[in-house]
Amino acid sequence: MSATKTLWPAFLRFLAPLMLSNALQSLFGTVSNVYLGQMIGVDALAAVSAFFPVMFFLFAFVMGLSTGATVLIGQAFGAGEHGRIKTIAGTTLAVGLLLSMSVALIGGLFSRQLMMALATPADILDQASAYARIMLLTMPLGFVFLLMTAMIRGVGDTLTPLLALALSTAIGLVLTPILIRGAFGLPAAGISSPAWAAAISNALTVIALAAYLLRRKHALAPDDALLRRLRLDRAVLGKILGIGLPSAIGMMAMAIAELVLLGLVNGFGSDATAAYGAVNQVMGYTQFTAMSISIAVSILGAQAVGAGDRARLDRIVRTGLAFNLVLTGGLVALIYLMPRAVLGIFITDGTVLDLARELLLTALWSSVPFGMATVFSGAMRAGGVALTPMLLSIFAIVAIELPSAVVLSRIIGIRGVWAAYPIVFCAMMILQMAYYLLVWRKRAIRRLI
Repeated sequence: MSATKTLWPAFLRFLAPLMLSNALQSLFGTVSNVYLGQMIGVDALAAVSAFFPVMFFLFAFVMGLSTGATVLIGQAFGAGEHGRIKTIAGTTLAVGLLLSMSVALIGGLFSRQLMMALATPADILDQASAYARIMLLTMPLGFVFLLMTAMIRGVGDTLTPLLALALSTAIGLVLTPILIRGAFGLPAAGISSPAWAAAISNALTVIALAAYLLRRKHALAPDDALLRRLRLDRAVLGKILGIGLPSAIGMMAMAIAELVLLGLVNGFGSDATAAYGAVNQVMGYTQFTAMSISIAVSILGAQAVGAGDRARLDRIVRTGLAFNLVLTGGLVALIYLMPRAVLGIFITDGTVLDLARELLLTALWSSVPFGMATVFSGAMRAGGVALTPMLLSIFAIVAIELPSAVVLSRIIGIRGVWAAYPIVFCAMMILQMAYYLLVWRKRAIRRLI
């Protein structure tokens, strides 16, 4: 127990900036939507929302790519092979730039056709197409920024990405209303304002981040050594995608499942849909905490794998489980003490608030077993095993969650949809834990890079 306790301060120092960084990433989108809704109108919000499926797909891929790269960088860092870090970073940036420039070229030319293919309503098609065009054309800036901040965490540095995200968010939040109104001599950009603000803030932050990394002689500084490795190394790329693609596919599977559940919820009427949105907002905070802990386990675990230290890896997993109980469980307990007050932030209608409270009480506690499952999968990902955890998660979603939601919704109504969350998250925890303890943990760990 004492060995586990010694990891708590180091784990917390790594985790706290990571959680704040993830919060900042969502802040810009949330506040930008408020700007659009208040300063332009509801059609602007609808137009931006129409682009969401495209954005989610691209985001899932780049997050998968960064996950694979971060694990390999963590292993190389743990092994003390700093030259390999540059090779991994160079390959990751090369494939990210290649993909994003292709997206920019094709998407920029055919953004209207893309939005038409997504069945965008005719009354917002022009606005949605304009927004999509700028977002796609400036995609390389966003990809580079996301990949760089993710890879920096691989060497145990979560403070630098936090500072970079704070700078980017501040610039974006200041620029968006200025561009909407066209102040200070700048032309009004209307619906495209958040897209332009994001592009400008990303560009300025990448420049500032590069200068900062070079001055500090950081392991991921964009120096001559990194620029020389800015090319596709097939062997390294295969290892990155071997870890990253299952992670991306897992994200997309969960998103598709949510769409199915939303369809079930919509069948119970608009009050049920409104309650669904509010409860998801609240549960998002608890799940966000759990996923941040999982990322910390994955990166710190990768460093332990790189160093060949099985004992440290085991302690990291135990520490991650303990943090999940304390932080995720603590947040869940706090919300259970005042559910109406928390939901009242999003809902004013008394009938909807009562329904949302009932649904929240049914499902909220399941964020804890969800967090346990992600700790086990994060540890296995640290050792380069991502396919089996992904398949176990998809099995739980397809064979357990969706059938449970359909059957229970017919038996007990709307509560049945929400009862599917504890069922699937407990199943995920059991499956991931069983595979981790009975199969993966019995294997010798070896680094991939």
